[in-house]
This record gives sequence, structure tokens and C-alpha cells, in this order.
Amino acid sequence: MDKILVHGGVRLEGAVRIGGSKNSALPILAATLLTKGKCVIDRVPDLSDIHYMLTILGRLGCEVERASGVVQIRAEKILTEAPYEIVRKMRASVCVLGPLLGREKAAKVSLPGGCVIGDRPIDLHLKGFEALGATVMVKGGDILLEAKKLQGARINLRGRHGPTVLGTGNIMMASVLAEGTTDIEGAAEEPEVIDLANFLIAMGAKISGAGTQHIQIEGVPELHGANHTVIPDRIEAGTFLVAGAIAGNRVTVTRTEPKHLGAVITALKNAGFELSHTSDSVTISPNGSRRPLHIETLPYPGFPTDMQAQFCAMLATMDGTSVVTETVFPQRFMHVSELKRMGASIDLNNHRATIHGVERLSGAPVMASDLRASAALVLAALPADGITEINRVYHIDRGYEAIDEKLNALGAHIERVKS
Repeated sequence: MDKILVHGGVRLEGAVRIGGSKNSALPILAATLLTKGKCVIDRVPDLSDIHYMLTILGRLGCEVERASGVVQIRAEKILTEAPYEIVRKMRASVCVLGPLLGREKAAKVSLPGGCVIGDRPIDLHLKGFEALGATVMVKGGDILLEAKKLQGARINLRGRHGPTVLGTGNIMMASVLAEGTTDIEGAAEEPEVIDLANFLIAMGAKISGAGTQHIQIEGVPELHGANHTVIPDRIEAGTFLVAGAIAGNRVTVTRTEPKHLGAVITALKNAGFELSHTSDSVTISPNGSRRPLHIETLPYPGFPTDMQAQFCAMLATMDGTSVVTETVFPQRFMHVSELKRMGASIDLNNHRATIHGVERLSGAPVMASDLRASAALVLAALPADGITEINRVYHIDRGYEAIDEKLNALGAHIERVKS
């Protein structure tokens, strides 16, 4: 099991190229199950989560070829059962349920695993499948779906903490081959939902309203193969912008989509950083007047929960008192105890963290608990005194492609070693 050693006290400068979006690529790869035709997906990031998804597709009977970020998939004959030994490793594996149900009218998929960041139920997914006409059972740790046919329906996917992104994608994929029209109310508005919809449309689906709270799908008899390029990963881009804020002289993220980063850019500007952008890049520079923030995570286009941990790391070394409120995953503060090991002053009260900025953090042995917490610890270590040893970095490999190499290219001193 690898660990990362971050030698602190360096300054970052230069440009870093952003990869394809993990949260787009996973459901898009799953959507290839909907057709017998060949699909070619470009800009697929080299991540462990992607590897697990391609393994699942292979076990379901797909022919899979992968080279230099391009994945070719042909799902001519498929099975309907995804085994536990693979599914348990990744929560997003649940997104094969929708396309299996849509095409084969049956699915058996083990309840998924993934990051430990609190309760992440899939009840809204199952509610949507039932509305389309499927019988749903959860038995022996497996989700069992079966339907004689799928019929379009009106489905509300807004949950207690907002819309479900993966659930929106799952219901879209299940309904594109259903009879009649499906209206999804309370749909997630994230760019990743739009990206999936665009791929489905390229395959012959009839979808309108993606990117709004109301998506309408008119069922079609069949879909065909298609080519698609995955959008840039807005969370990777945001993470490197925070790296530039924490330890940068001037850092530019390239091959990104600035309009997807609106809430992050606004927060960084409010914290006193200077940002500029082109059509496909964003540059952050310090201007010497850092200010504390009050942040509340919200569904898109609000401040993303997937950037909360990284901002906690940044605010821990800024003057004044900042408040971070987590409304999407209220238990998503496992990184706080590890930041405190490095000298951060943070008071945690349920879903709210009050951060009292300190002058400097100190390197320490810390433990990554989930994907974004891993990134936060790496960021916190960049300006810290001494060496920070980050264990369980397999979490970070789930969502960041060669983050250590990319940071080193900007001037960081990071070693990846075998435990």
C-alpha cells in the first residue's frame, strides 16, 4: 500500500493540465451497456475507479479496449449480474443498474462500497426504478430489479440534502428505452449530468432539459453506438487552484471549463486571491490580502461539497475565523481530525466547522479517510514545516490522476513510497 511524503515549504508556479471528469466518465461508460453498437469514449482519466468500472463492464460481457485515454466498448451480448467482489470497491458502480434495467429489464447488483463519508443512500434511485414499472428487492446485500416493460413516469428525485447526481443519471439511463415520456423533477443540474445526457443523445436518445431541475425523456426503441469526449474534471481543476492559493506564486489550470468553476472562483476571489481566465484556463495569483470565508456547500451551481475539504485546508492557515457548513453530506468532516494533527485550530459542531487560522502547519503522520480528504491533506502539507506522511493514498488514486507528479511539475517535493 503506497503512502505519500510531502516535503513542505515550497512555492508552486506554472501550468497544469486537467484530465477528464471522473464523475462524468463513470456513468458514461456504464451507458455503453444500452447499445450493441461500438462506443468510443475519449479523455477517460487513468484512475482506479475507472479501472473498476471497466472491469465490471468486462465481467458483464462487454468487449473493452483502452489506450491513451481512449476507451472502446462493444456490449453486444451482456449479462445482468455485477458481482460483489468488484462492486464493493466503488460506490459509483451502482450506475450500471439503470442501463441494465433499461436494456435487459433485469439487473442484480451488489450494494456498492466506496468512500466512508457518511450515509449515501440510493433509495431515490430505487424509487425512480419502481416508478418506471420495475419490481425492486434488496436481498442478501444485492439489489434485484425486474420488469416486464418500462413505462415513462413522472419522478421526483429531490432528497433531504438536495438532488441526487448519480440517481438522476441512473433514471435517465433506465428511461431512454422505456415506452412513453419520463419527466424527472428535482433533477441534479451538475455539468456531469449534461455530459451524460449529451452522450445519450449522440446514441439516439431524446432528452431535453439536462442542466435544469426538470428533465424530459421520450423513450426510443433502441440506441446505437457513438463517439464522445468527456468534459474536464472541475473538482481536479478546483483542487489545483486551491493548491495555488495555499502555496503558489502563480498557477494556471489548463484544458478546463471556467464556467463549471463559478462558485469556487467566487470563493477564492472573496478570500482575496486574484483570478483571471480564458475560454479554457484559469490562473490564480496571491495579492497579499487573504480574508476568512463563510462557505455553505450546496448542489450545483452552489459551492461543491467535493471542494469542502480542500478549502478547509486552505482556510486553516489564513488569518481570521472562517466557517464552513456542510449541507450535502453533513458527516463529511473526517479530514478535520487529521488537519488538527498538523496544528490546525478547528472546532467541529455537527455539520459546521469553525476554523481559526494559524500562522503555519507542521508536518505529521496523517491518514486519508476518503478521496477529497486525501487531496486536502496533500494541499495542507505543501506549505507546512517539515515532512507530512499521508497513508492510505489509494483513496486519492480513485479521483486524481498522478496528483503527485503534477504537483512536482509545479515545484512541489512529493515522494510516493511503498509502505
